[in-house]
Amino acid sequence: MPKPHFAIPWLALLAAAPLHAASPDADWQSILDEARGQTVYWHAWGGDSRTNDYIAWVGRRVDERFDIDLEHVKLDDTSNAVSRVLAEKQAGNHDDGSVDLIWLNGENFAAMRDNDLLYGPFAERLPHFPLTHPEHNPEVVTDFTLPTEGYESPWGKAQITFYYDGDALEAPPRSIEALLDWAREHPGRFTYPRIPDFTGSTFLKQALIALTEDRDALYAPVAESDFAAVTAPLWDYLDALHPHLWRSGRQFPASGPEMRNRLGDGELDLAFTFNPAEPAAAVADLELPPSVRSYVLEGGTLGNVHFVAIPYNSPHQAGAMVVADFLLSVEAQARKQDLEVWGDPTVLDLTRLPAEKRARFDTDDDHPALLPPEALGETLAEPHPSWMTALQDAWRERYVR
Repeated sequence: MPKPHFAIPWLALLAAAPLHAASPDADWQSILDEARGQTVYWHAWGGDSRTNDYIAWVGRRVDERFDIDLEHVKLDDTSNAVSRVLAEKQAGNHDDGSVDLIWLNGENFAAMRDNDLLYGPFAERLPHFPLTHPEHNPEVVTDFTLPTEGYESPWGKAQITFYYDGDALEAPPRSIEALLDWAREHPGRFTYPRIPDFTGSTFLKQALIALTEDRDALYAPVAESDFAAVTAPLWDYLDALHPHLWRSGRQFPASGPEMRNRLGDGELDLAFTFNPAEPAAAVADLELPPSVRSYVLEGGTLGNVHFVAIPYNSPHQAGAMVVADFLLSVEAQARKQDLEVWGDPTVLDLTRLPAEKRARFDTDDDHPALLPPEALGETLAEPHPSWMTALQDAWRERYVR
């Protein structure tokens, strides 16, 4: 497929992005002035204590530096925030919305763009955005095949990483096909989160990419393909896999963190995460045993960038922009990547940083549960966002009784 062109003229960006109480060509200082004293309601997933603690730290820092009160509205499903903004638009609330910033990805970004629910373009106006070096890192301006066009700002990376208890499992399965054989030999020792949990849905996509005979179809809207034919190998695979899962596939963990807890409690031998550093961080926090080891499947695993976006009717767009920019600062990105804090990989291009700032991202490469960066080199691109929704609907129709 041809790569989308992301170059956007700087002056066109400024002209296209009016801000409350600010002229279209307002400089950053005027945005900082407007943001001072604002309360920013950040709707973000709240299902993991490390993530929540990090967002709380961000709140303290933007309060100290910019006099912004950051309120974390904890979500279990991002679509709830999307639905709220859509409902406000349908009710004619175009200026006083309840959502100022959203942790956004994939099908939710597509839904908000399709319904004109996002403010922007704004990302290229952020002073720290050039540190992502988008000209050489197109993943920071692409969300599930869709160009972000400045309507999202990146703040972290993710890639499926499998992990296992080395004391219980000597040779983990290295492919989706091998996983089925392993599960048959070790019944009840593996599972995946219940759909529509994001981590569970990502497992479906990982398996589909490995199993389908028409992989190219996944990178175009699902309506352009024969969904039944493309996905038939996936359902055959899951039908065979489910009887050998934890609790015989009759129940599923609610989330990735719950799956991690099951491994920590000794109920599972094998699990996976979308954060490559999570196993090492969990070992450091004594949530997983020191015998845990990480790996990726042969042929690569799905990876993406996660973003923040600003609803079109946010009354605090200036404050939201300042928070989004702070998330891209060296201070915030280095702390986020710290295993003792969260372990979420940076979106900054470290080659663009001076040596003293680059040193802040040095990690303990000797940690036995942490994969070296080169082990994550083979990253599979996310399918078009319409596939996520279609797979979730089909899974629930097939397996929810």
